[in-house]
Amino acid sequence: MIGKLTGLVDSIGADHVVLDVGGVGYEVFCPVRVLAHLPKTGERVALVIETVVREDMIRLYGFATAGERGWFRQLCTVQGVGAKVALAILGVLGGGELTTAIALQDKDMLTRVPGVGKRLAERLVTELKTAAPPHEAPAAIIGGGSPVPGGETDLAVVDAVSALVNLGYAEAQARGVVLAARRTIGDDATTAALIRHGLKELSR
Repeated sequence: MIGKLTGLVDSIGADHVVLDVGGVGYEVFCPVRVLAHLPKTGERVALVIETVVREDMIRLYGFATAGERGWFRQLCTVQGVGAKVALAILGVLGGGELTTAIALQDKDMLTRVPGVGKRLAERLVTELKTAAPPHEAPAAIIGGGSPVPGGETDLAVVDAVSALVNLGYAEAQARGVVLAARRTIGDDATTAALIRHGLKELSR
């Protein structure tokens, strides 16, 4: 199974990119957010890959981070969500925004995605509410960098800080309330609990 591809951008379509890897062109389907940040034709890029094998086809899906790929996998477990819808969701919402929407049960945020109605949004927040958000581990792909400065390794903290930053709070402010929440709730605090506690403190 292919887990990562590094090569030259050969061409970019509406929903895919063709990567030239050692003279072989791989057609990789990607969220529009990923396609929009690809380098120019002929330049080098790396993508995290999800390989889907079926009786009648083998298809590659590409993402900027392992976290995006993790969300793609989780989204595809929800009834009524196939690869096309999962890519559309990740094309509109980044990993941090999706984490926030699920944690806060924000169906309106999900209905911003074309093709996602109220019923499907309800199903998404219900079925994924207990899912652990995939860690947005930076890859040597497009940009990168640690989501939380200072070497924080607790994934629940990392994801909660990322979610609050995506809501418009300053990173230092978000990190402060999330770490305080973790001390209050304990080491087994979930991402959703940290986000809720953090928002409560920030609203004071």
